[in-house]
This record gives sequence, C-alpha cells and structure tokens, in this order.
Amino acid sequence: MSIIRISARYAKSLLDIASERNELEAVKKDIEYFIAALQNRDMLLFLKSPIIHSNKKLSVMKALFDGKMGKTTMAFFDIVIRKGREMYLPDIAKEFISQYKQLNNISTVKITTATPISDTALNQIKTKLVDDNRPVDKLDIQTEVNPDIMGGFIIEIGDKLYDASVLRSLEQLKKEFSQN
Repeated sequence: MSIIRISARYAKSLLDIASERNELEAVKKDIEYFIAALQNRDMLLFLKSPIIHSNKKLSVMKALFDGKMGKTTMAFFDIVIRKGREMYLPDIAKEFISQYKQLNNISTVKITTATPISDTALNQIKTKLVDDNRPVDKLDIQTEVNPDIMGGFIIEIGDKLYDASVLRSLEQLKKEFSQN
C-alpha cells in the first residue's frame, strides 16, 4: 500500500475520532506540536529507523509527549506504533492538517517575497483576499522569504499562482528577446 493511502486513512480515522469526541481543535494543536517536534532531524530519524524496536519508540514517545498532548492523540500514536507504522507518522500528521483544513474550508495562502513582508503589506493582501469573498478567518497565511525572486511577490492559493516577481518579469523579457 502506498504512503499516501496509508497516511490518508490513518489521518481520516484520527479526524473522525477527534470529531466524535469533540476534541478536534485539541488534537489539531497536538498534531501541530508534533509537526514542530519533527523539525528536529534526530526525532524524524528516530521514528523512521527500522533498527529501533517499536516498544522503545513507544516509551520514548510517551516520555516526550505524555502530559503535553491529549489522551486521544497519545492513544492514536500508541496504536500506530504498535501496528509498526511509526515511520508514516510525519506523513500522517501532514495529511491530518490537510484534511482538517479541507473539512473547515480553510484556504492556504503562501506568500513568497524577496525580503520579509511588512505588516502593512500583509494586511493589504488580506484585505484584497477578503474582497474576493474569502473570509479572513478561513485563511491560513504562510510567508516565505526567497531572495532569488529579486523583488515583487508570488502568491499561491490552492492550485492558483500569481507571480509578480522581478525574476519572472526578467525571464519573460529574455524569452521575448530570444523570439525576436
């Protein structure tokens, strides 16, 4: 079975259980905390290691997260690790967040700029997006700095891309000159 199918099924079951128990927001916060913990490379390698026995992984997970996460999330981790699927936990966590956003109609907006974006510019973009009939509380705005675009910005909303970067403009000019 593919990683995508496994992660989607486990994420869906966690989403269903959390909804059933009215703990959806708490479980979402737990999963976000877990995703933040996965930024540590050692944690990621620990989960994916086939050498470390699942009982050891379970005891380490309990030591790290018990008391910091809810019972539902810890029970879910327990089941996944006991089933030998702990190497999929990072993918399951990402898929859970994706399914949570889909369930709550939350649009992810990714804004890439050459320099850090000011609060004023960010508010102007939020205002423009709200004008496009998107409720501001249903927007998950992520900002990224990429000096390679040289200036301007790139906005991604779902599968739509608006590229107003200097790099794109220069590439367009180069293409036009090469055609003439």
